[in-house]
Amino acid sequence: MQSSFDSDLPLRDVVFNTLRQAILIGELKPGERLMELHLADRLGVSRTPVREAIRRLELEGLVTMIPRKGAEVARITEKSMSDVLEVRRTLDALCAELACDRITPESLAALKKACDHFEQCVGTHDAKKIAEADVSLHDIIVEATGNQRLIQMVHNLSEQMYRYRFEYIKDSSQHDTLVKEHRIIYQSIVDKDKDTAAAAARLHIDNQKKAIIRQIRLESRAGR
Repeated sequence: MQSSFDSDLPLRDVVFNTLRQAILIGELKPGERLMELHLADRLGVSRTPVREAIRRLELEGLVTMIPRKGAEVARITEKSMSDVLEVRRTLDALCAELACDRITPESLAALKKACDHFEQCVGTHDAKKIAEADVSLHDIIVEATGNQRLIQMVHNLSEQMYRYRFEYIKDSSQHDTLVKEHRIIYQSIVDKDKDTAAAAARLHIDNQKKAIIRQIRLESRAGR
């Protein structure tokens, strides 16, 4: 876990972003204790920005405060994951439908390029690169709606969803499915086929949900 102190951001924001990224990619594991002194030493900062970062992470739902124990990385549970994906499923379907009508030729070309880039990243087997490519691809569809309120809602939800998406992407057995689903979504938008686009977007989320639930249950049994 490294912090970018050459950033123009205030120190408290750098520490927050560093801890947040470490949680999202699983470097700080679900259930792991977050001890201020240890993290401060590790990052080479005082305890104050670490304490502030932990409070902000709690507000985002990435950290849980446990009585008499302190802060720990929030655990990924079926309920928390289902709540997020349930909303995202509906919003993604709506975005796909609207993109069929509203996407510009330039954005359509960018979407094709993003699909190709995603497939290249899959070949690297680098989960972080694949996750970033996946986010970029979906962002193009969301932005194509031109609905600023919808864009804001999806982006806010994406922050919470990243952990679950990363867990899914770490499972290389799902990569071929992801590539196929992206192709279907892209082609349905090209064809302005709203029904297929929305159905493909919903299936995309449904498959993530099933895979992550399997993973959560496997890890739960392994922890017993």
